[in-house]
Amino acid sequence: MTTTYNCTSEDLRAQGLEHAQRAISEKKCIVMPTDTVYGIAADAFSPLAVTLLLASKGRSRQMPPPVLIPRINALDGLATDVPVGARALAEAFWPGGLTLILHAQPSLDWDLGETKGTVALRMPDDDVALELLALTGPLAVSSANRTGQPAAQTASEARVQLAESVEVYLEGGFRPLEGTESVASTIVDATSEPFRVVREGAVSLERLRGVVPGILGLGELAPEPEPAPVDEAASEPETVAETAPEVEAAEADAVAAGDAGTAEAPATKASGTTEAASA
Repeated sequence: MTTTYNCTSEDLRAQGLEHAQRAISEKKCIVMPTDTVYGIAADAFSPLAVTLLLASKGRSRQMPPPVLIPRINALDGLATDVPVGARALAEAFWPGGLTLILHAQPSLDWDLGETKGTVALRMPDDDVALELLALTGPLAVSSANRTGQPAAQTASEARVQLAESVEVYLEGGFRPLEGTESVASTIVDATSEPFRVVREGAVSLERLRGVVPGILGLGELAPEPEPAPVDEAASEPETVAETAPEVEAAEADAVAAGDAGTAEAPATKASGTTEAASA
C-alpha cells in the first residue's frame, strides 16, 4: 500500500523515515526530496530494487541511475582511483548539486545497469535526504518522474506520475524553491583528463573552473597538444668557415697521394686495357 508522509511535521517525518527505511530493506522504491528535485530511490546494492526503479521510470539499463551518499568519506568506498581534482570538487560542492562520474570499486556487489565500470556519485544538500541516507546507506536515485516527463518538484507531483510503483512518498515541500524552475545536478565526467561537463545544472562551469581550471564545458573539445620544441642549435647546418680547414687538409692529402703514384699510372692504365680486351 502506498503511503505519503508530510515530513514538514516532526512526528510524521520520523514515521515516514522509518517506513522508507523498511521499504528500502524490502527492495521496494520510495520517493524522497533532494536539494534539486524529488527522486525515486532504491537499494543501490539490490539488482531487483534497481530493476524496479528503472521500470517505474520507464527507463532501460542503458541509463543507469546515480548513487546518493550520506557523507563525503563514502566516496572512497564506492569509487577507485579518485583523481585529486575530483576530490577537490567534492570537497568544494558537496553537499550540493554536483554529480561526479568515477571508476567504480570493482569489488562491489551491485548492478546499476550498463555503467561500463563507472558510478555517478552525489551527496545532496537536503536534511530529509541526508537523514534517510544515514539510515539506509547509499541509494540509487533518479528524478521522480516517468522518462520524458517533467521532473517532480513535490512528492504529490511524483505520485501523479509514479502512482503505486512506489511504496513511500516523503513530502518535504517544494524543491528547490517554490516558484522556481526545476534544476538538475551538474554532472562531471572525472574518469579521464581533462574532466568534462556532460550535463549542465546547479553548479556553473565558472564555479567548477574555480576549483579545477581545465574542466571542459558541455560539447567543448580538448585542446590540441602543443608540438615538441625544436633544438635549433642541433638542426643548423655546419658553416663554411667551420669546414674549410678540414677540406683544405683533405685536398692537400689527395695532391700528395697523386704525386706519389704518377710513375705507376701508365702501367696501371695499360693493364686495365688488356683486361678489357680479353673480356
